[in-house]
Amino acid sequence: MTIFEEVLVGNNLITAFVFVGITVYLAYFISDKLTRGRFHGSAIAIILGLIFAYFAGVFTGGEKGVADIAILSGVGILGGSMLRDFAIVATAYGAKFSDLRSSGKAGILSLFFGVILSFILGALVAIAFGYEDPKDITTIGAGTVTFVVGPVSGSAIGASSDVIALSIAAGLVKSILVMTLTPLFAKQVGLDNPKSAMVFGGLMGTNSGVAAGLAAVDPKLVPYGAMTATFYTAVGCLLVPSVLFLLVDVFF
Repeated sequence: MTIFEEVLVGNNLITAFVFVGITVYLAYFISDKLTRGRFHGSAIAIILGLIFAYFAGVFTGGEKGVADIAILSGVGILGGSMLRDFAIVATAYGAKFSDLRSSGKAGILSLFFGVILSFILGALVAIAFGYEDPKDITTIGAGTVTFVVGPVSGSAIGASSDVIALSIAAGLVKSILVMTLTPLFAKQVGLDNPKSAMVFGGLMGTNSGVAAGLAAVDPKLVPYGAMTATFYTAVGCLLVPSVLFLLVDVFF
């Protein structure tokens, strides 16, 4: 066991990949078998990650979640800003602006409207709970845009790790609400064609929430909503830590 532990610690990044892979496999298995795909696997994976981080913190008394456990120390590298931002850039490169233009003016406007509206709502909630630092308000507002935009913006403007974690939680709540409420209100909002799915993806933004919600309504609509949702994350990462942060800084 000592030799085995030394191998895992010595190759901690590979160990981290295996650990995350098993977690994601388990999350998608739960999504498929217990929720029939209505609760997206990525959201379950994030919930499992938060649970693991909590118990690791209780067990070790540290502040880095599972990365405080020697065998899983590579998770700190795998989940670090460098690889995270690389993944975001890779996602953005997979989107084509020509595809976005096919959604028309409504699809493009929905992106900016959705990002700004989500940010404002999140910022107002942060203010209501007593946050006064522009960095904290911006980061929590960014989290309500998506749980990706939150940590990206928080890291860019120098927010604390506690606030960044809170922004991820806010984004996760939004994702869960979108995936669960979409099937209930799809008929009322006319969510039954590709164009409306693109606008919906631009307004809501959260990839996992939009994909799971549309899959429950009509699987054929998923690619259209996911396309604008991908652009939504890119627009959020550009606007929030720059223009929107400067506006918040002016008022606070």
